[in-house]
Amino acid sequence: MRSSAYIYEKKDYRKAFQWILDISPTYDDGTEIVCVGNHIPGRTGGHITILLVTMKMSEEEARAALQPAHDSAPHGHVISWFCKETSLAQEYDDQHAANPNGHRYAVDNGYVNNDADVVSVLEKAFTTLPSEKSFTLWYAMNPASRFTVADGKLKDMALSMQTDHYFATYSIWEDDSDDDLCQSWVKGIFSELEPHLAGSYLGDADFQVRNTKFWEDEQGKRLMHIRKTWDPRGVIAGYLDKDDKSGVVGLANKR
Repeated sequence: MRSSAYIYEKKDYRKAFQWILDISPTYDDGTEIVCVGNHIPGRTGGHITILLVTMKMSEEEARAALQPAHDSAPHGHVISWFCKETSLAQEYDDQHAANPNGHRYAVDNGYVNNDADVVSVLEKAFTTLPSEKSFTLWYAMNPASRFTVADGKLKDMALSMQTDHYFATYSIWEDDSDDDLCQSWVKGIFSELEPHLAGSYLGDADFQVRNTKFWEDEQGKRLMHIRKTWDPRGVIAGYLDKDDKSGVVGLANKR
């Protein structure tokens, strides 16, 4: 396991994001690519972090996978590394540091439409974070997002909502006096983004705050048919909407 990173100041958001957006669809399919809007300890102001992690059979293969990004990265990154050794344990430690215990969270996510101007529509989410520990991330779904039922790769898959662009916001703070600020920031971001979103991923969504689509139409119908047939009393809990009004009928699965 090896990683490369290219960290830019917030003023270079458009340059950095457009670069990784352009190269990700045809990049090595064994390399994970993310773009994160965050704050870097020891530095002032917001930053844009481009991170690539690859898992290969040898150092040479890992270096070859990461080299195209290294060769094409725009000038101006204030911190960077290339093909640095990492591990699953280290990656979990990094995730835990970014998502600390004992804090307050407001989280939401969306799949951005493939025809959207992704850099423009996500700019506010990446560059106006409400607290030092908050972050926004974009994850490159292409080419896996282009798989279809006809390919045989999505057959019987319930988690079927996806586009080329997954993005999520994590508003993180410590004092309850900041609740309104941090929660309203997330709501405001998604209120503006709604026209550009196809739906959401269930894991980082709160349907008591915002309803949206989360399965493709046919998969959703099949799942609800199964539920109504085999669990008509709702013994197995579904996903709660505000005041649990959907009950055993289930969420509407509509934008």
